[in-house]
Amino acid sequence: MPKIKIENHMFSGGVWFAAWLFTIGFLKLAFWQGVLAIVIWPYYVGVALSALPH
Repeated sequence: MPKIKIENHMFSGGVWFAAWLFTIGFLKLAFWQGVLAIVIWPYYVGVALSALPH
């Protein structure tokens, strides 16, 4: 009988969640913008970084 291997990916999910919370705080997003940032997180980061001086 083959052995079943169970993998836990909690670390990568935790890192993603922490980065998402950091983005909400760093960009000072409102609640609904933060919810929307779950889907379009790179957009918000790109807008914030494009505003930096070159």
